[in-house]
Amino acid sequence: MRRFSKEELRHYNGLDGMPAYVAYQGKVYDVSGSFLWQQGLHQATHAAGSDLTAALKQAPHGAELLLRFPIVGILDPNG
Repeated sequence: MRRFSKEELRHYNGLDGMPAYVAYQGKVYDVSGSFLWQQGLHQATHAAGSDLTAALKQAPHGAELLLRFPIVGILDPNG
């Protein structure tokens, strides 16, 4: 499985033709297919290309929604 550093993940921001990826608890998900992530933003609060582990604790929904999206890699905890 592909490993992403935090710096590399930032490039997958959903802009300029790039896919929209987000990380959660060490897994990287491709959320590009969701209309809620158009232009790399979700509810004008969360940006693609970032780790949402802490942010989802305060979201109105749980992480179960991420399970709908393909896992494309893992986030390197040292990168």
